[in-house]
Amino acid sequence: MQKVSLFGYGKTTKALTKLYPDAIFYDDKCIEPFTDDNGFEVRPSSDFDPDFSDLEIPSPGIPPSNPLILRAKNLISEYDCFAKNSPLSVWISGTNGKTTTTQMMQYLLKARGSQEGGNIGTPLGELDQNADIWILETSSFTIYYTNQAVPNIYVLLPITPDHLSWHGDMDEYIKAKLKPVLKMREGEVAIIPEAYKDVKTSAHLITYRDENDLASRFGIDTSRVTFKGAFLMDALLAMAVEKILFDSTDYKKINSFVIDPHRQEELRDSKNRLWVNDTKATNLDATIVALKRYQDSSVHLILGGDDKGVDLGELFVYLQKCDVKIYNIGSNKEKLSNLAREYNIEFELCKNLADAIVRIDKNLKNDEVALLSPAAASLDEFKSYADRGDQFKNAVKGL
Repeated sequence: MQKVSLFGYGKTTKALTKLYPDAIFYDDKCIEPFTDDNGFEVRPSSDFDPDFSDLEIPSPGIPPSNPLILRAKNLISEYDCFAKNSPLSVWISGTNGKTTTTQMMQYLLKARGSQEGGNIGTPLGELDQNADIWILETSSFTIYYTNQAVPNIYVLLPITPDHLSWHGDMDEYIKAKLKPVLKMREGEVAIIPEAYKDVKTSAHLITYRDENDLASRFGIDTSRVTFKGAFLMDALLAMAVEKILFDSTDYKKINSFVIDPHRQEELRDSKNRLWVNDTKATNLDATIVALKRYQDSSVHLILGGDDKGVDLGELFVYLQKCDVKIYNIGSNKEKLSNLAREYNIEFELCKNLADAIVRIDKNLKNDEVALLSPAAASLDEFKSYADRGDQFKNAVKGL
């Protein structure tokens, strides 16, 4: 009997018990061994013995430096478990826009038998292997551990600094994102930014510079697509895959897609002033994209949180071009304030999100924009990015 070890007691690994009913979980948070409600053993990480394990599968978020990973001898990823028996698979990766692109693609292809999963919330172990298409939001963490599975179509959005503390540096982050392309075979398709056009692959490579270039390559009329800014790129990539698979372009369908809350979500206060909830902007590139959308307005920008050690200099260089005042919150607010002084950006150092909203309320004029686009993760002060966005919206409604 094959001895299978699941690293991390979470949603991804729990779903794999359908494939490996005798697997044992090893989890860093487990102090004493126990048996869960489904009869599976859960043990402390220190109990793992690589000599008594034939296969190890980690939760994607466990970093390479974790002792479990370092001691494993037969490590594969969640994706590798389905390398030989998955349907036609489309992987979507990149820094920003993965979730929306995945959702848009599923919206376009659901009637053709597709299912969405991966990093978007549904583990592969819960997907139907008899579906016609798997559309998988794919993180760099998952790709790092994947050595057997390969997509039939790989969609890569632009890559900007993120998760550098996990990967070590930007080069390793880019390397992880390009890893699937290297392994793809003849007849498969990779759509990637032109910056990586020299990557060696047997796949049919389609590169793009920007939204206009992408639309031109697939014969898509952007004037007939209602989405703008970052969402235009997401829509075009979803439409490109539909064009590849079915030679179809459905403008009416894509334009009826509704974007999730928390991405450039606009709301008005009692004085009809515009506030924008962009809490899902957890890195500097996402914040720059939001600022570009409101570049013709004076912006009151709320920044701050856990920036994961990223160099924010690029953001402040961009801020110098904007009509903007920043309101710094979160665990990196002192760092942000020092950068604001260095780059001569007007700022206020705030106690927290609520304080920033009170200060903006005093300063905001009717023709200006209040923008929550933090360029940082939320767990320093909130339960999630959604919690941060909900608190922002509730506070604005109370003004």
